[in-house]
Amino acid sequence: MAALGVILDVDGTLVLSNDAHARAWIDAYLAYGYSVAFDDIRPLIGKGGDRLIPQVTPGLVSESGMGKQISDLRKQVFLATYAPDLQPAPGARELVEELRKRGVKAIIASSAKRDELQALLRAAHVDDLLTAATTQDDVSSSKPAPDTVGVALEKLALPAEDCVLIGDTPYDIESARQAGVAAVALRCGGWDDAHLAGAIAIFDDPADLLAHLDDVPLGGKHALEPGKNPPDVVQMP
Repeated sequence: MAALGVILDVDGTLVLSNDAHARAWIDAYLAYGYSVAFDDIRPLIGKGGDRLIPQVTPGLVSESGMGKQISDLRKQVFLATYAPDLQPAPGARELVEELRKRGVKAIIASSAKRDELQALLRAAHVDDLLTAATTQDDVSSSKPAPDTVGVALEKLALPAEDCVLIGDTPYDIESARQAGVAAVALRCGGWDDAHLAGAIAIFDDPADLLAHLDDVPLGGKHALEPGKNPPDVVQMP
């Protein structure tokens, strides 16, 4: 693996939490009189609340009014009701341990809020391994905007061409693309390969990526100019 730095998403990548987030949003919306279908909210998981709320309920924003109340309740519901039962993605801890052994600098880049992140990292069994992070609280615009990845690059103190993002949603891939970072996608977040086609490689989960770590086409030759399209996707067995 030629990358010097790895930018890691958490939800759906290291912990199987995407469905739980969708259900927490549904519960919070229902408390304020909005009936939102799972199939409508689930494809939006991976975006920050600043983007999700206006899309689900035009006229509301996450920063003020009822939109903020819904967002705040969603966080409370998620942490109290769903977070205790979350499971790590297969191989999450083992992958992070191997990256550390290889001297790869790793940082979290998540659309979650900072006070949720520790619960997610504990559920992924990597809270003792990963401390550096960029969250929704650190940026003005969440994924799929490039802000989260851009701040992560600054904290890593590495150029985009020396890094790779590992994520599970098309929003991760688009955020990385706009920041000039190559992306590797994992299917364990629930997205099919067609939606992950902007990645340079697609794997089932962290365990699958770990098994093929030496075969992943990473490094300088796959560096992207910001906004450019990636090379053809590599589909690993």
